Amino acid sequence: MNRLCTEITFSYPWAFVNINLRPYYAEGSKTFAFEIAEQLGWQTPDHIVVPVAGCSLLTKIWKGFKELENLGWIQENGTRIYAAQATGCSPVTSAVKSGADAIRPVRPNTIAKSLAIGNPADGYYGLQAIGETGGYGEDVSDEEIIEGMLLLARTEGIFAETAGGVVVGVTKKLVEQGRIEKDDTTVLAITGNGLKTQEILIGKTQQTLRIEPTMEAFTEKVKLVLEESLGKTEEAERRVCYGSLG
Repeated sequence: MNRLCTEITFSYPWAFVNINLRPYYAEGSKTFAFEIAEQLGWQTPDHIVVPVAGCSLLTKIWKGFKELENLGWIQENGTRIYAAQATGCSPVTSAVKSGADAIRPVRPNTIAKSLAIGNPADGYYGLQAIGETGGYGEDVSDEEIIEGMLLLARTEGIFAETAGGVVVGVTKKLVEQGRIEKDDTTVLAITGNGLKTQEILIGKTQQTLRIEPTMEAFTEKVKLVLEESLGKTEEAERRVCYGSLG
């Protein structure tokens, strides 16, 4: 649909109002790069791993770093940019791996719906950015996406949507491949809140405890939880009395 609408604008005096082509969106996305540099003391990281759908964010981060360098706000921009995709929709990373200079459209089949663009509008420019910076592209399965989401939540307390799981899973692969060293300064672009894709984790995490809104119901639930983990012991009774679940 995006491609058809773009072609129509060449034949008719109409504007195509799409998020990937709006100048305000494009320029606004560069602030992602600006804030990274600012928070690193006006330096750029060694690596940045970016979730890729239409390739818009990746190309604008590239543009933002280059502009800071041209303005003299940073000394040198040596950041390598990596594209992160789901294996079920990986036209960009497939092109990177095969050395192709053009994107071959695919039919999306992945749980990462926010990245499910089979024919990315900025794919060609994304390949340019990745190649110019010496980066790479990698993808992960749906199972690895969920593992990435859980790892991020468990270790950093960040509940990300599936795109975040893609980034974490891809970064893990890049480290294992030796492309990213453990002591390098690496930025992971976590772009969406996990509340957008809660259904993905049904049955994958501990279920929510439900109680009536009374103190008695709360105390009883605490007692049951402790007894399940500690048994009917004095320690369980002590924790109920002092309100300690730890």
